[in-house]
Amino acid sequence: MNTTANHPTTTHPEAPVRIGLLGYGWWGKTIAAQIAASPHLQLAGVAEIQPEALAAMACDPLLGGVTLHSDPAALLAQTDVEAVILCTPHPQHAQQIVAAAEAGLHVFCEKPLCLTLADARAAVAACQRQQRVLGIGHERRFEPEVVALRELIASGELGEVLQIEANFSQDKFLALPKDNWRLSNTLAPVGPLTATGIHLVDLAIAILGPCETLWARLATLGSDFANGDTLGIMMGFPNGANAMISAVLATPFEGRFAVYGSKGWVEIRDRTHPEKPTGWDITTTLRGHTQTRRFAEPAPSVRLNLEAFARAVRGVAPYPVTPREMLANVAALEAIMTSVRQRTLVTVPQP
Repeated sequence: MNTTANHPTTTHPEAPVRIGLLGYGWWGKTIAAQIAASPHLQLAGVAEIQPEALAAMACDPLLGGVTLHSDPAALLAQTDVEAVILCTPHPQHAQQIVAAAEAGLHVFCEKPLCLTLADARAAVAACQRQQRVLGIGHERRFEPEVVALRELIASGELGEVLQIEANFSQDKFLALPKDNWRLSNTLAPVGPLTATGIHLVDLAIAILGPCETLWARLATLGSDFANGDTLGIMMGFPNGANAMISAVLATPFEGRFAVYGSKGWVEIRDRTHPEKPTGWDITTTLRGHTQTRRFAEPAPSVRLNLEAFARAVRGVAPYPVTPREMLANVAALEAIMTSVRQRTLVTVPQP
């Protein structure tokens, strides 16, 4: 049953969306800071089940005037909340999305949306059934240079897309306690995928559509992580193009996304981790033209994604990541986990 009557029904396009945040760990704090910096969002409530974290939240300057909960159900029932952002372990997402949608709330979920295609379909269906907006934490789509690259591809200037080569690696997790859920093979299977590689899988799907086959290999070479630290993926697409993706959790940061077309290629390199961007170096090579290299100023892509979600909640513009793309991403994720386990090429179910 749709229970939207229990929550605000403001439709004024300029009114900030009142947000409930579920989970206040590393990324929850990052999201709270982005909400505080945006005129389109307002943090109204936070739920955290860890007693130590909950105690520390009482003196957090980002949470002044915000209602704090030790029970996620209480956050979903908070009557002045319009939408919930999930910063929780991956296996919890499906149930939490369904519960939030059925409580009449719009939902923004951190990546990955779910760990199985069946769960993702149930989550998407619940939001569609309740006519709630579903957003996803794939903020790399909202980096201005990625937007510009997609526009260049759409214009035909790169010609037919032949291949994507991408890498998103970091060593931040080496500092985590050994019992942190992000290092668990149960809660975060195929660690380099669910931590970083899934962003690149999403960008490949944004450009080439759902993939049809893939092969992946996972190893633990530079750490003692139970869920691996070195991942290579080859995605195959219906038009014959490939995406070659690497993600490593035991080497200093590198971020690179390159698209090769029949008329030229573009490479985007991050100068620092996207959590705190300091800009991008872009190389463009078009047939018949001199190669160009330029620097692009940093932009708050996490906030841009959240504000796109807020605009969709207010009915100003559709959320730019479609449900089909979300499902295609989870289908690829599940197939990667299968390929790693079986050491085989896998056919990817279509969304």
